[in-house]
Amino acid sequence: MLKLIAIGLVAGLFSALFGVGGGIVIVPLLILAAGFEDKLATGTSLAAIGITALAGTIFYAFEGHVDVAHAALVGLPAAGGAVAGTVVQQRTSARGLSLAFAALLVALAIWLLVG
Repeated sequence: MLKLIAIGLVAGLFSALFGVGGGIVIVPLLILAAGFEDKLATGTSLAAIGITALAGTIFYAFEGHVDVAHAALVGLPAAGGAVAGTVVQQRTSARGLSLAFAALLVALAIWLLVG
């Protein structure tokens, strides 16, 4: 239980600082620190990040840093992408998901360092 609380605190911090939390923080920590299997970690992360996103959005909105129209332009298609991603994830092996996720993180790291 304490591990899950710590994972939540770390995810909330990184979510507010960098706009990340679910896939980059919560999922790996649930798998590595809490012993969740990949698909359970992903589903749990999606549920948790909804709560985190709501809390962060409220505080950013108080500061005038939320553009609702642009959020909808990104968020509505993202919801469709989440449904599609869930369908693909349910049909992909845990090893395949881990390799694809690692490749994504490496590609993003290179892009951030070079770009």
